[in-house]
Amino acid sequence: MTGGAVVAIGERTRVSGFALAGVEVLVAERPEAVRQAWDGLPAGVGLVIVTPAAAAALGAPAPDRESPLVVVMPP
Repeated sequence: MTGGAVVAIGERTRVSGFALAGVEVLVAERPEAVRQAWDGLPAGVGLVIVTPAAAAALGAPAPDRESPLVVVMPP
């Protein structure tokens, strides 16, 4: 990863604090909302922070050179 925007996806109570650090927060309470948030990620995202529930909803996104780095928050 050479840079880019940081996005957090997941339940409001778990991700809202990241906004204080300038992270774009995408609240997604349900699995379909998580998948919709992932599919709608803007260009230039270099890191996506996901909650454990969001990670479960996404499964394992297929990594490639264009995919952002994904980090799962601890439970």
